[in-house]
Amino acid sequence: MPELPEVETVRRGVEPHVVGRTIREAVVRDARLRWPVPAGFADYVRGKRIRGVARRGKYLIFDLGGDRVIVHLGMTGRLLLLDAKEPLKRHDHVDLVLSGKLLLRFNDPRRFGAVLPWPEAEKEHVLLAGMGPEPLSDDFSGEYLYQRSRGRSAAVKLFIMDGGIVVGVGNIYASEALFRAGIRPAKAAGRVSRVQYDKLAQAIRDVLNFAIAHGGTTLRDYRGSDGNAGYFQQELMVYGREGQACKVCGTPIRRVVLGQRSTYYCHTCQK
Repeated sequence: MPELPEVETVRRGVEPHVVGRTIREAVVRDARLRWPVPAGFADYVRGKRIRGVARRGKYLIFDLGGDRVIVHLGMTGRLLLLDAKEPLKRHDHVDLVLSGKLLLRFNDPRRFGAVLPWPEAEKEHVLLAGMGPEPLSDDFSGEYLYQRSRGRSAAVKLFIMDGGIVVGVGNIYASEALFRAGIRPAKAAGRVSRVQYDKLAQAIRDVLNFAIAHGGTTLRDYRGSDGNAGYFQQELMVYGREGQACKVCGTPIRRVVLGQRSTYYCHTCQK
């Protein structure tokens, strides 16, 4: 599933090309996404100008001047910038036909994504309610993590992957950040010190920023808005490297399962 860096990469790739353009029409070929596209969606967006493209967690938010459209990529969703005459391909579910003969197309083989209206009258969208702070924002810090973790016995990796604590720290990036911070992923969140959380918060920011700069991580289906793969997977220190030598100390990387997710760490570098 695309994580925060992948979604941010898509946002940065799409925004310069669509801002200022008018949505001439919307074509919904298959409304049966994770949350069905409402019947009146085409009328909702027709004639509106795209003012900006933001991101909240893994959701893309298209600002239409008050009204908005929320897009979620799900597991295999892609937003493609195409010429308006681009031939259809399998799984092309939703098109936004823009001024200037440009097409923004949502393709999703598994249909776990979403394209939904968010009217101006709705101050908060149900899909965004209860989210924690953005890890790249000023609201996120080691002190924040330390205070929220007190008394928690859950593994620190599961703690930082909880979207109610902080959004967008997925499985890959949690493993990588914990390695950078020198913290074992199974350690109880409540036993991690304030100093360690300072290191972890910085490691999360560093890993996410580095991944964004390298276009995200491609493990299966993810591609950016230009169709190209991300390259952060070439820089992974622990994730997916079970049995291989740690790039720092040479100790074989170990794998455990936490919260039904594979978790990778170095027994020597992480305490």
